[in-house]
Amino acid sequence: MTLETKEALENLTRSFETFKSANDERLAEIESKGQADVITEEKLDRLNREMTRLQEVAKGMQVAAGRPNLSAKQDQDVIKVEQKRQFFEGFIRKGHTHNLDQKALSTTVNADGGYAVPVELDQQIEKRLRDLSPIRAEANVVAIGSSKYKKLVNVGGITSGWISETGARVETATPTLQEITPPLGEIYANPAATQTMLDDASFNVDKWLSEELAEEFSYQENGAFVNGSGINQPRGFLQYTVSTASDDSRTFGEIQALTTGVAGDWAAADPSDILVDMTHEMKSGYRSDAKFYMNTSLLAEIRKFKDADGNYLWRPALENSAPSTLLGYPVIEVAEMPTRAASSLSLCFANMKRAYTITDRSGTQILRDPYSNKPYVHFYTTKRVGGAVINDQAIKLLQFSV
Repeated sequence: MTLETKEALENLTRSFETFKSANDERLAEIESKGQADVITEEKLDRLNREMTRLQEVAKGMQVAAGRPNLSAKQDQDVIKVEQKRQFFEGFIRKGHTHNLDQKALSTTVNADGGYAVPVELDQQIEKRLRDLSPIRAEANVVAIGSSKYKKLVNVGGITSGWISETGARVETATPTLQEITPPLGEIYANPAATQTMLDDASFNVDKWLSEELAEEFSYQENGAFVNGSGINQPRGFLQYTVSTASDDSRTFGEIQALTTGVAGDWAAADPSDILVDMTHEMKSGYRSDAKFYMNTSLLAEIRKFKDADGNYLWRPALENSAPSTLLGYPVIEVAEMPTRAASSLSLCFANMKRAYTITDRSGTQILRDPYSNKPYVHFYTTKRVGGAVINDQAIKLLQFSV
């Protein structure tokens, strides 16, 4: 029930009680003077109808007050704005915690003095991570509430066959399931600002903090999604065992890598043919949403490839929001992909949404530290992130080797 509805209902109740009290007093006065015959049946009916109407109006307002409405949503928006103001103006700027509403936090207060970031800031950081981290924007991102996330993968094995109406039904093979647990690690950033900056009302503390955290988090996690060891951090897709075997004969968990035939270089004749082979080594069900991933130096080389008629294989984007394409597939620049060298895995063709899963442990934690490095106030921020290849058939690599 909103504040306006509650006040209106209280006013109506008071009016009804006043009207009823005055009516009872008038009837008592008339009866005491022996003038009851003056009150006609018609007047009594009119008074009763008015009392009934007021009762119905009050009942209707009580029912309407229980329904969700726009004013209730507006009240919630006002509360969120106030919670955000308390967090940034109170805790971030001045370190005040006694007035900090616990509802403004995504989790409860940490025993070591850490405070969970309000929902507004958490969403803002996530938005910027998607802008700065290409792998996060392309992969499957799962929010988890515990320290581990397990994924079952069906690697096939079930059999079937044709049968006549009365033929015997023999038992078929059962599917084989594999369990994958993406390794989880803690990513942190520790930006600092002077207390003078925080006290300055013109200093946009929430914009500064979200940009600082986004830059640090993006740099660390994107490198881990590509080259992470899997020890206290995500396992990058370039850290898996590679094999030249096709999908039907390769061991589960290995990634197929095609080779150029030359150590550290492209094939001398028709170097772009290997790109066509890469796309068609992937099953058609994954290929429609696949993209090329490479760093800028390799991209500069590939942009110069031409077909037999002298036309560039590269197609620039016609619109700012659309990606450029290679052989009809979008191209994503990833700075962490290795530069071309002997045996390097410098080119990736993948349906990243199906191939790679990122796990986000819900809740970003901030510890405000004004003591360790005076006059700076540090904001030690942590977030737990994991990642692993879930489907090795949805990703192909190019290795510059014999």
